Amino acid sequence: MQATATVLVYSDDANTREQVRLATGRRPAPDVPVVEFLECATPAAVLRELDRGGVDVVVLDGEAAPMGGMGLCRQIKDEIFRCPPVLLLIGRPQDAWLATWSRADAAVTLPVEPVEFASALASLMRRKSLTQSA
Repeated sequence: MQATATVLVYSDDANTREQVRLATGRRPAPDVPVVEFLECATPAAVLRELDRGGVDVVVLDGEAAPMGGMGLCRQIKDEIFRCPPVLLLIGRPQDAWLATWSRADAAVTLPVEPVEFASALASLMRRKSLTQSA
């Protein structure tokens, strides 16, 4: 198991980014690495960080402005070679179909519910580590 995992968090709202950090803690589950966060408040910053590489999981705020996480997710899935798994934060459970359209790997509702969020994040982290081993 790698020592740390890098989780990129995109939201124009600092409170949403804080909810993600608090729900994750040091690690979202005992069997996954300790998390280091990269916080981005703009779509351009997300693209720049993904181009640099080293991101293990991406968390996108579907309610962000001026560009929501759903559109950004679809864009990075099209443009980033070997795009990391994406966890999308959605405003309402009824938006789950939009998360599917955006090609997100998982979706949870806002406000962040810590147990649900940590479980979804840990699942994507496990999937990422399994993919790297193969």
